[in-house]
Amino acid sequence: MLNKATICRTIRSVCLAIKALADVFISFPGHRRLCDIKEEFYRIAGFPNVIGAVDCTHIRIKAPSGAHEADFVNRKSFHSINVQMVCNADCVISNVVAKWPGSVHDSRIFRASEIYQCLSQGEFSGVLLGDRGYGCQPFLLTPFTDPQEAQQAYNHAHARTRARVEMTFGLLKARFHCLHKLRVSPVRACDITVACAVLHNVACLRKERAPRVPPAMDWDNPAIFPDDDSGRLLRDQYVLNYFS
Repeated sequence: MLNKATICRTIRSVCLAIKALADVFISFPGHRRLCDIKEEFYRIAGFPNVIGAVDCTHIRIKAPSGAHEADFVNRKSFHSINVQMVCNADCVISNVVAKWPGSVHDSRIFRASEIYQCLSQGEFSGVLLGDRGYGCQPFLLTPFTDPQEAQQAYNHAHARTRARVEMTFGLLKARFHCLHKLRVSPVRACDITVACAVLHNVACLRKERAPRVPPAMDWDNPAIFPDDDSGRLLRDQYVLNYFS
């Protein structure tokens, strides 16, 4: 019979081996042509030019030891890591950032991410959709806080389309129940989360049967960065051109 230490080392090795495949199975904006990605999003609710939906999800962990324990307490008052993901219309994960404590705000994680730098430099033609926790940018469109007339149609299409990332979180956690609470260190929790994202994409690409997904929790929180003027202008143009 194998002892506990041997089993833990073996699991750790397998986890890291799967995580090493992230660059193969997790690719932004995806493994399909950009026009196909946009078309699949457009079919959901008529929202054009979308190349991804972005959001963060909290992975509960045990309270870590050390001086930075409080950093991992999120606004729901439990210990977690806050993981950013971007997905396509098929709930395939195209980007994952798993390295931040639960107390860090979604928009701060996005601002510090490589994908933010790429999008802000115009490397990809298209927009992400995000919730009100993000500031509106020319490459990341958010809902109107107090929508008027045509803005309501925009918000409706935005919500239906962006819901794909919430569906992705639900599928991921339904496939891998360990993500409901990881009893490991934060670093290992991040590694396990990325490994699960890789396996989720493999399951999606192989068209494995999707698990039953419970209703999503509302994790919206107020933005800490203001809307960009050019982002607001682009959002107004979307309303005028596509939802009026």
